[in-house]
Amino acid sequence: MSTGPAAPAPTLAYAFSARVELLDPIDHGIVEGRRRRFVPISGGTVSGPDLEGVVLPGGGDWQAIGTDGSTLVDAHYALQASDGTIIDVRNAGVRVASVDVSERIARGEPVDPGSYYFRTAPRFEVRDGPHAWLRQTMFIARGVRHPEEVVIDFYRVE
Repeated sequence: MSTGPAAPAPTLAYAFSARVELLDPIDHGIVEGRRRRFVPISGGTVSGPDLEGVVLPGGGDWQAIGTDGSTLVDAHYALQASDGTIIDVRNAGVRVASVDVSERIARGEPVDPGSYYFRTAPRFEVRDGPHAWLRQTMFIARGVRHPEEVVIDFYRVE
């Protein structure tokens, strides 16, 4: 019996990036041992080989920040493709950094993207049509946090 993989490892293909503009976070305090924050989304842009459009205002990111520098992220927001199609995004993941880097991010200070790990597993809901492929494909994303925005690079799992 073979102990190796049954098939070749999947590869990633860049699909698009979202530049998500953020408003000031709302701090909920410590809840169940983690600092809870809500970070409202005010808009943004989407660009890349597979999708163009905008990030609609009104969504947000619900965060649970641990004392160990880990942050559980759970974002829910909507995109509007350049053809007008609305795309619902649910993007859950984790950001891990040293306590110092996490505190700098929480204060809105710039940090080197190489100083933390920020990955998500987005899911999309969209009506039938030219963007239905989004709900029929697995994605992995990498986030880069800036003081007033986050840039999320979305990759198709091939």
